Amino acid sequence: MRYLAANYEHGREGLKQDYQQAFQLYCQAALKGDADSAYSLGFMYFNGRGKPRDLGLAVRWFKQAADAGDVHAQKMLARYSDLSPAEDSACKQAEPELKLVADANPNKQAVANWVNQIAPRYGIDPELVMAVIRAESGFNSTAVSNKNAQGLMQLIPATAARFGVADSWDPIQNIKGGTAYLHWLIRHFDGKVDLVLAAYNAGEGAVERYHGIPPYRETQNYVKQILAWYGKSLHPIPADLSIPPVSRQKT
Repeated sequence: MRYLAANYEHGREGLKQDYQQAFQLYCQAALKGDADSAYSLGFMYFNGRGKPRDLGLAVRWFKQAADAGDVHAQKMLARYSDLSPAEDSACKQAEPELKLVADANPNKQAVANWVNQIAPRYGIDPELVMAVIRAESGFNSTAVSNKNAQGLMQLIPATAARFGVADSWDPIQNIKGGTAYLHWLIRHFDGKVDLVLAAYNAGEGAVERYHGIPPYRETQNYVKQILAWYGKSLHPIPADLSIPPVSRQKT
């Protein structure tokens, strides 16, 4: 998450500079105890980068980083020892588990809210997940294909089981399972978004067999459409979460 946050902060690895995305990713990582991300949050507040300049909030994050042994943060705390840390309402611990709204068919905004919370946990750009959901189900959580692919991210039962999804009709579980699969594919195909999308649609075995996008009209149109929406050909390679590969055949 820190790596992806830094790419958003500085506009690297084909990503458009986006301080808000960087802040949210740094926040998620800092809340998990990452000292470097805590320091980066402090730095953003200290310099007014994407947030109004606020020394009290900067000190709050410098203190967390310093307590974890970050030397740079310790120097900043010494420099501003007369300031008290402020509570950061923009970055605080969420509920242990996401709360599922009792809506069998959530609207696009509800899906976006879930994706924005789930995707960073896997080091995945939320915009990519949203583009895949748009192509797969049109944000319809009750969608089912003739191959029995189910829900928002159209998980077949084998894929769902491999990624620990007990109920593919549960929108949050479905997003987690599909995002976990994207995580594995991005690592497997070195962040090449066209191959990741082709494998999500046709299976990674087909991509490897054809040494590229398979000559299936459905898959080629699928890749072309999502690339047009997403607009990025490369995705930063996320950290290894030790998720096993799966086989998915839809075409």
